[in-house]
Amino acid sequence: MLFLHPWVLLFLLLPILLLLWEGAWRQDTTALPFDHAAHRRRRVLGGLLRGASVLPALLLAVAVVLLAGPQRMGGPRQIRELTNIEICLDVSGSMGWPLARGANLVRYEAAMEAIAAFTDQRRGDACGLTIFGGETIRWTPLTKDLDAIRQATPFLDPTRQPPHMRSTRIGGALRACLATLSQEEDGDRMIVLVSDGESQDLGGGEAGKVGRELSDADISLFAIHIGDGDAPAQLYEVVGPTGGHVYAAHDSSGLEQIFAHIDEMQPAKLKPASPQPLEWYFPFAVTGLILLSLHGCALLGLRWTPW
Repeated sequence: MLFLHPWVLLFLLLPILLLLWEGAWRQDTTALPFDHAAHRRRRVLGGLLRGASVLPALLLAVAVVLLAGPQRMGGPRQIRELTNIEICLDVSGSMGWPLARGANLVRYEAAMEAIAAFTDQRRGDACGLTIFGGETIRWTPLTKDLDAIRQATPFLDPTRQPPHMRSTRIGGALRACLATLSQEEDGDRMIVLVSDGESQDLGGGEAGKVGRELSDADISLFAIHIGDGDAPAQLYEVVGPTGGHVYAAHDSSGLEQIFAHIDEMQPAKLKPASPQPLEWYFPFAVTGLILLSLHGCALLGLRWTPW
C-alpha cells in the first residue's frame, strides 16, 4: 500500500496511545456503592464495554489513514502512441464545384465532412490543417484539440479565397507539411492530401523528388483525388516512395470510406506503460462508517459510568 502523504501517518501515535490508555494504563479509582457488593462476573458485558471504549481511538486511526491518502497500484495498462497527422487541403477555385455531375454537395463541403469524421476517429493523435492553392497557409498547427479543424470550415470556402489561391501547387504544400512534421520528434508522421486536380509544380520529375524527401523524413503520404475522373499520375509518383496510397473519390460516401481505410492502414498504436497508483479510500471509508455506527449505538447506554 502507498500513501500520498505518508508523513501524516505519524499521527497514528495518538490512537495508539489512546488504546494503551484504555487497555493497560487506565485505572478506575472512583469507588461506587456496588463495588462493595457481591456480584458475579459478566464477561460478555465486560467485553462489550471494553470494545466500546476503544471505538474512538479506532475512529481516529481511520481518519488519520484517510488523511494520508491511501493508494494502491493499478494493473498493467497501455497508452496510445502519438501520430502526427497533417491534413493538406486544396481550396483552389475548382474545389467549389459540385462533387460530381448532378450532385448538390460541393467538393470542399464533402471533404470537410469526411475530415471531421476522420479526426473524430483519431482522438489522442495530433492533427494540423494546411490549406493551399497557388500559395500555402498553415491554418491550424498540430494539436490534440481536433475541434479546431472542424471550426475552420466556414473560413475556408474556396469561393471566398483571394485570386492567388485559385491555382493548384501541391508540391509547395507538401514541402510546407514536411517542414511542419520534421519539427516533431515524437510519434509517427502522416500527411493526408485532398485535392481535385493536377499540380502545376510536380512536373519534370519533381513529384518523385518530393516523394523521396517525404520518405527520408519517415512521413507516409495518403493522397485523395476528389471529383470526376481518375487520380493524376503525378500523385502516384509522389506517393510511391512514402509507402502510402492514392485514392479517387467520386461521392461523399466513397470519400468517408477512404478516410476509414486510411485509419485502418495507420491504426493507433499502443505501448505498455508502468502501472499508476490509484486512490484507495473505499475500504477505509467503509470501516470508518461501521465504527462510527457502533460508537453511536454505544453512546445510547453502553458505557462504564452507570446511569
